[in-house]
Amino acid sequence: MDYFLEIFFGGLTRGSIYALIALGYTMVYGIIQLINFAHGEIYMIGAFTALIVSGVLASLGFPGYAIIFMALPIAVIYASAYGFTIEKIAYKPLRGAPRLSPLISAIGMSIFLQNYVLLAQTADFLPFPQLLPDLEFMESYVHVISSSELFIVLAAALTMAGLTAFIKFTRMGKAMRATAQNRRMAMLVGVNVDHVISMTFIIGSALAAVGGVMIASHIGQINFYIGFIAGIKAFTAAVLGGIGSVPGAMLGGLVLGWTEAFATGYVSSDYEDVFAFALLVLILIFRPSGILGKAETQKV
Repeated sequence: MDYFLEIFFGGLTRGSIYALIALGYTMVYGIIQLINFAHGEIYMIGAFTALIVSGVLASLGFPGYAIIFMALPIAVIYASAYGFTIEKIAYKPLRGAPRLSPLISAIGMSIFLQNYVLLAQTADFLPFPQLLPDLEFMESYVHVISSSELFIVLAAALTMAGLTAFIKFTRMGKAMRATAQNRRMAMLVGVNVDHVISMTFIIGSALAAVGGVMIASHIGQINFYIGFIAGIKAFTAAVLGGIGSVPGAMLGGLVLGWTEAFATGYVSSDYEDVFAFALLVLILIFRPSGILGKAETQKV
């Protein structure tokens, strides 16, 4: 039973990170019908920023708790600035272009950011410091989930709950929902659509940075390619749950995380991706709009 629970919580941890990154994909798609393939690289840049900041603070003699509370916000701000800049440079000029053009631009931006970090850092894996709180008192009571995994799950849950409340109750959240429903009508009633789109990229990038810092701290290493792998998995989670649906992105991330965890635990780690993408294919065959997605009605 302990082994089952260990796999369950391992999948929950992985799925929570996928869900955080998938939210960025699904928010951007819901607003402007664009798949931001550079989103995984924002996740990677957030983790590298935390690595650099923590190294600088440690060399200056800051205590561990100060490093934790300073590295994460700085990484979030830096990654958000990247998301905002990418939208202005790579996507906004192509907003009225054929849909293939911004898609190619997104892929190009992803490749550019990968190589930019590769040249600025290194191709090798770098050790990442333990930034997550180590709750020693819990280790003697909880044997199936580590304190860092518990922190990741709780932080991801609080972050996603905060995002849900923001979208549902705030003025900007209502503007986002209006823009996602009908961009032209939202403009007619006074919604600043450009501001809404920029804010969507900022929020999505911030969530990706949080996920990048937490998972890098948990695993203990990082390199320039982690954003591509995590981005593909998170995009799969977004499609699995229903692209454009915020609850769907959360559910899709958890389902994907559990699928990979149980495939690794009970079959083989070699088949981890096979089971994950096989599940995606089955979902798309029997429910093309995703688990919580709504099928679009075509008017003729």
